[in-house]
Amino acid sequence: MTHIQTIRAWAAALGLSTVTALVMAGEGHDHGEAPSAAAEPTLARFEATSDQFELVGVLDGRQLTLYLDQAADNSPVKGASLEIEFAGKALPVKQTEEGTFEATLAAEPEEGEYPVSATVVAGQASDLLAAELDVHEAAHTDAADASGGGTWPMSRWLKWALPGLVVVAGGLFFIQRNKRTRMGGAE
Repeated sequence: MTHIQTIRAWAAALGLSTVTALVMAGEGHDHGEAPSAAAEPTLARFEATSDQFELVGVLDGRQLTLYLDQAADNSPVKGASLEIEFAGKALPVKQTEEGTFEATLAAEPEEGEYPVSATVVAGQASDLLAAELDVHEAAHTDAADASGGGTWPMSRWLKWALPGLVVVAGGLFFIQRNKRTRMGGAE
């Protein structure tokens, strides 16, 4: 094998191992940079469901955003009115778009669990939903760290590519060894 052929073999093997590593990762996997847990804190949220409705609330500081959907098909509830009680106090709620509402708390809640109840009226249907909002900053940060949010973003790719590179390196070692054997051990 000539020097040029050896270089071509290296390049082809390296390209093949890289493509193989990406294909083995599977469809639907995002191999972009993982968000840092410290850079994007997890917002406190709650979910309350019934046979008719699903209500999700997301707390960002004092702002509580509420998403009201049909339980059957997850579509926004049209023409609904919503009343919210947070920690035993009624909150004024305004609709921002179909199925989306906002409420503002008097003060940002401290860590703890807060009961939330919602009365939903949509046409002839009405329902009472209940949930708890868990506000614990440390618990959300720990969960993100445990899921690998703070790991080096290339680590998933490397676990597939590194074995491929080892195989390529081994193959090239044997090509060079066979070349030396054919030449009588001389370089």
